[in-house]
Amino acid sequence: MLRPDPTWKSDTLLLFTAIIWGTGFVAQRVGMDYVGPFTFNCIRFALGSLVLIPLILSKRIANGHDRSRVKPAGGRVIIFGGLLIGSFLFAGASLQQVGIVYTTAGNAGFITGLYVVIVPIMGLLFRQRITAGTWIGAFLAAFGLYLLSVTAQFTMGFGDFLVFLGAFFWAGHVLIIGWLSPKFNSFKLAFFQYAACSLLSLITAAFFEPVTIDGIYQAAIPILYGGVLSVGIAYTLQVVAQRKAHPAHAAILLSMESVFAALAGWFLLDEMMTVRQLIGCALMLSGMLFSQLWGLALNMASKEGDSQFQEP
Repeated sequence: MLRPDPTWKSDTLLLFTAIIWGTGFVAQRVGMDYVGPFTFNCIRFALGSLVLIPLILSKRIANGHDRSRVKPAGGRVIIFGGLLIGSFLFAGASLQQVGIVYTTAGNAGFITGLYVVIVPIMGLLFRQRITAGTWIGAFLAAFGLYLLSVTAQFTMGFGDFLVFLGAFFWAGHVLIIGWLSPKFNSFKLAFFQYAACSLLSLITAAFFEPVTIDGIYQAAIPILYGGVLSVGIAYTLQVVAQRKAHPAHAAILLSMESVFAALAGWFLLDEMMTVRQLIGCALMLSGMLFSQLWGLALNMASKEGDSQFQEP
């Protein structure tokens, strides 16, 4: 009798994560009909941080101590780390949320996904090595972005441009998390970054947006989806799934977020794409996958080569 692949549970969780994140772009788009982008982000990231509290407490309550293998950091240190990451999260989320007012959920999903290509390129600042696959993936993604967003007059839509700028902050956010996460409990770090983003969004909304109870009430479902599901639950699913997920599976499944964003925009909001835009989306997705999987393939080949020279 064949045993099921032990990674299927992780793959299923990652697929659900991609679906939640992808359809979350629709919730973000609909929410803009009732509240401003900073008000939306303020509430949804506050909800996201609240969802993590039971997970943080469960680690402390179990057996009377924190089961995390990460060495506990001082309160000031983890708060500073949360503020630093939260600032990048605020910039990326704000540009994305304002941009989505002027573009479609599908465009926002694909353009945001470019951060997976931008991350290794920005890694040059930290003297990280870049493979040929990354450059090929970047070229494919850039050409795809041109087909998706750049007009015949060589202009780019305002919304697409804002989301594109936001992708650089999402990339910076990933790099800083990679630097700080080994030093802190992941759930605590996530809590403080979400809280920081919520606070910064609240301050910005107080200066630039009218905030009304009626508007928040009308946007309650999109806000709840964006906060509880997209921020709180989907993040938790990702953390749990990637403990046992195959890296290649994770790269492919999480990249599907942009595809689900386009499908959800088409199905729920009647958003349409031209043939040129569809080709651009296909190239962008190919570039994202190429950038992610090239390095994984090289690492696997290197490990197999090393194993052949090990003594029996």
